[in-house]
Parts: sequence; structure tokens; C-alpha cells
Amino acid sequence: MSLSPAGVAEVVLPVLVRDLTSADLPACAWSGSPTHLVHVAHELERAAAGEVDYLAVCTPAGLPVAIGGVDYRAAAGAGTLWQLAVLPALQSCGLGTVLIRAAEDRIRSRGLRRAELGVEEGNPRARALYERLGYVAFDTRPDSWDVETPDGSVRRYETMCTLMRKDLT
Repeated sequence: MSLSPAGVAEVVLPVLVRDLTSADLPACAWSGSPTHLVHVAHELERAAAGEVDYLAVCTPAGLPVAIGGVDYRAAAGAGTLWQLAVLPALQSCGLGTVLIRAAEDRIRSRGLRRAELGVEEGNPRARALYERLGYVAFDTRPDSWDVETPDGSVRRYETMCTLMRKDLT
């Protein structure tokens, strides 16, 4: 390792993509509120039933730095990517790409040839990533989910999402 004149060093670390487990949830607090982690725990139950895959991109120490799911029941003939998140300090380092490509591999392994996802219209960075990876917008729709406020109460968050898809053949 050497430092640049600006004092910046580049360190390359291998990552492993594996199934997220319940034991990982405490290390995923960066991905959302306690309410969000309750939802992720529920999705892990669905993963055990084979309805979804929930993936973790992990450091060599086994800590998840990116997580996300693939739902096989949301859209006929497709795997739907959702709840994609990267540790904020490591965003724009390629981990989202690793996560999405691994999710696409899982979709292909189920014999499906299309991936879909929704991206909030107010999230241009995520949309740009999806477009770079070959996703194309095909529709818009409202979406909503529960969010926990700083005081611990839960409210319904409503937004508009652009639906995107990618042919995996």
C-alpha cells in the first residue's frame, strides 16, 4: 500500500456474497430503523420458505456491508429486487453492483429470465446505477411502507416509484 500525495490510500478487500441470516441482523443496523430490521427478519422467514432470497455482501470478517432481497412472487416470470442497501460509508465503491449481479444470478438459477425493481423517483443515484447495469424503465406506480420516526413511532411513507426491468438472457 502506498499513499498518494493527498494522503489517500487504496485498499482492496475481497467480499463474499451469501445468504443473510438472523444472526446478521444486529450488524445491519446501518440499513434502517429497528422497524426496518423487523421487516427484514420477516423476509428471512420467507427466505426459509423459498419465496425469496435475501443476500448479504460481506467483508472478510463476515460483516454485511450491502444487503438486499429477491422476491419470486411479486411479478410473474421475474425476480423482483427490493430492500437494496449499502453501508453509507461504502456507497459508490461497487458493492451495489456486486449485490445486484449476485441477485441476478439467483434469479437465473431459478430458471427466470427477467429481473425487476422499483426505484423512488427522488433517488437519481440509484436509478443511474440500475441504468448502468442495463435496467430500463417501463412504468411508474405509487408505493408505501412503514417507517420509524426518531421518536419511535411508526408512520406510513408514501412515494412514487419508477419500475425498471432487465432481460437476463
